[in-house]
Amino acid sequence: MTSHSPGFRGIRRAALAVLAASAALTLAACSGGSGAATEQSGDTGHGDLTVQLSWIKNEEFSGEFFADSKGYYDEAGFSSVNLVPGPSTGAAELASGSADVALSDAVSIGAAVANEGAPLKIIGTTFQKNPFTILSLKAGGDIATPEDLKGKKIGVQDSNASLFKALLAANGIDESELTIVPVQYDPAPLVNGEVDGFVAYLTNESITVAAQGLEVTNLPFADNGLPFVAETISVTDQAIAEHREALKAFLVAEIKGWTDAVNDPEEGARLAVEEYGKDLDLNPENSKQGAITQAEQLVVSDETVANGLFTISESLQAETIASLAGAGIVLEAADLFDLSLLAEVYEEHPELVKYAG
Repeated sequence: MTSHSPGFRGIRRAALAVLAASAALTLAACSGGSGAATEQSGDTGHGDLTVQLSWIKNEEFSGEFFADSKGYYDEAGFSSVNLVPGPSTGAAELASGSADVALSDAVSIGAAVANEGAPLKIIGTTFQKNPFTILSLKAGGDIATPEDLKGKKIGVQDSNASLFKALLAANGIDESELTIVPVQYDPAPLVNGEVDGFVAYLTNESITVAAQGLEVTNLPFADNGLPFVAETISVTDQAIAEHREALKAFLVAEIKGWTDAVNDPEEGARLAVEEYGKDLDLNPENSKQGAITQAEQLVVSDETVANGLFTISESLQAETIASLAGAGIVLEAADLFDLSLLAEVYEEHPELVKYAG
């Protein structure tokens, strides 16, 4: 069975409803259900932590699988770290207190902050580049540039509509110059020739379609006017204020886990296929290729080489904010990002900066 990415993980109506209803937002750490709430008086550990994943337990979270299986979470002082599979943007879970940390994306968290006044912040990011792409067949639409979108039929999922329109706006293309076809996450309409292009993930559908022996063309959003960070480590303002050391400890464990994932993507894929996602019937070869692609193209950059994994440079913050504005989400960087915890982590653990094996 092929696993399909949930596409653009924009704020879902359920998340908005929870956020709107939660005037008194509380972090799980303070609700007695999970997270640092389990810290007891005199206990030097950080208790339990609940992490809401954005998608199913596939290779996308190989860093978390390494951190768990190799004991990095234990070393960081957590009694347990519960990795809850999605799909989810994580905003609702953070708002309701059912999760302490959410792996999300800048647009989903940004929408919650801008539209609902949700007190959320991004404290780091796994992906320096978001993995969204317009996928096409070389022998079909062959969409290699934004101009190639004109006159084409593009399959767009409901949750990705605003993102796709932002891509068009960023490249000066009017919706009337192409045809938007509503689709789900299965790329069958592309393979069957019903659409010329398809909103997809570089690490997922692009790989699964190519695995069918079809030559594909990608138009990555990040390289064509919409650079924004994804798989963001997102938390509440309250968590930062009240459980700063626990969050820093989590970041340390995460950096160690993703260091392993970058240096050994094949083992990360194996952990997904054979252990953490063993009930999902993941395709081993596709998972391996996805892990390699994200390790080489999305997780690392010149910025991470210089300053360490999860860092978000001022220029990338600015690019993200500009991308959000294109989607109608107006914020300043300070409204969305708090990189002070990560800065402290690297100041206290400078050896973690050098992740390259």
